[in-house]
Amino acid sequence: MSTAIPEQPSTSVADTNSVDAYAQRIVDATLGAIDVFSIYLGDRLGWYRSLASDGPATADELATRTGTHPRYAREWLEQQAVTGLLSVDHDDPPCFTLSPAGAEVLTDERSLAYLTPLPRILTGGAMQMPALLEAYRTGGGVGWAHYGSDARESQADVNRPWFELALPGALQSVPEVDDLLRTPGAVIADIGCGGGWSTIALARAYPDSMLHGFDIDPATVELARSNVESEQDVAQRITIAEVDASGLPEVAFQAVFAFECIHDMPQPVQVLAAARRALVPGGAVIVMDEAVGEEFTAPGNEVERLMYGYSLMFCLPDGMSRQPSVGTGTVMRPATLRKYAQEAGFTRMDVLPIEDFSFFRFYRLSGG
Repeated sequence: MSTAIPEQPSTSVADTNSVDAYAQRIVDATLGAIDVFSIYLGDRLGWYRSLASDGPATADELATRTGTHPRYAREWLEQQAVTGLLSVDHDDPPCFTLSPAGAEVLTDERSLAYLTPLPRILTGGAMQMPALLEAYRTGGGVGWAHYGSDARESQADVNRPWFELALPGALQSVPEVDDLLRTPGAVIADIGCGGGWSTIALARAYPDSMLHGFDIDPATVELARSNVESEQDVAQRITIAEVDASGLPEVAFQAVFAFECIHDMPQPVQVLAAARRALVPGGAVIVMDEAVGEEFTAPGNEVERLMYGYSLMFCLPDGMSRQPSVGTGTVMRPATLRKYAQEAGFTRMDVLPIEDFSFFRFYRLSGG
């Protein structure tokens, strides 16, 4: 199952000529926000997981299973039924059920449809609103570390199934990339490796390779190391280091990957230049970043709306938290990456023929 969103304008953009339609747009957004925060509660308190694994429950039963308070459990269960995320019989007391589809979307961490991390990261962002207001007023920023474990873990969790289930096939579908990664004894870098699931997936897909994951955030590095240690079949071929990628060691990599991170970097040209210098002859940098449109248009589709939302709350403030900064933001259009690549000394940028990979587009940078 793919969570990719088709390229068409959103039908939920307000009609700016109608007061009623504009007001309804705000009401709909508020209802969506309420669902987001209620999903966060159900996720963090273990309520969804209990309903998925242990079956339907009354409020008292759910509270007993999860060590939570029955009055709060009842209010949450009723709200979930009212909003349509749970079904309910009307016995006395009522019993609430999570459907198989809901169980997959909300609890199955290995499914491509797993989306509970999205409410988790948005809640982490909402908690930083005072700091974001200050950054918007002064031109400062809010560094990734300030968003805490909810944001850090949710980003890793939402991408994990795509890396584990879809990335190997995606790379194997591009022969020139697959051949490069199958070079005997290949050494591969994963800059901005996050929770390490991309590094682990690459090591598993290319068993003759050695992987080096790099990230600048200490807590993220510890998370990645923990995840690598849990995957014993590849752990011996992976190292994770706390490194600013602009100082990437010149190890002679066959490939350097940058999964969803170039747009966060205050100085992406320096990072890309360091990656180019670290390549063996014929090597390449593979960038996976958001599949936004070629140019700004408004109103935009749901991908554009989502990515601007991430940019407002996370990526632009993170990039601006270290100065000097080019202030890219999440919505890094292909022309922007091409400009960065050229300034970094690359002579070619190709969009790889990998489609329906969540919200992402793949680029290959080479030459120079």
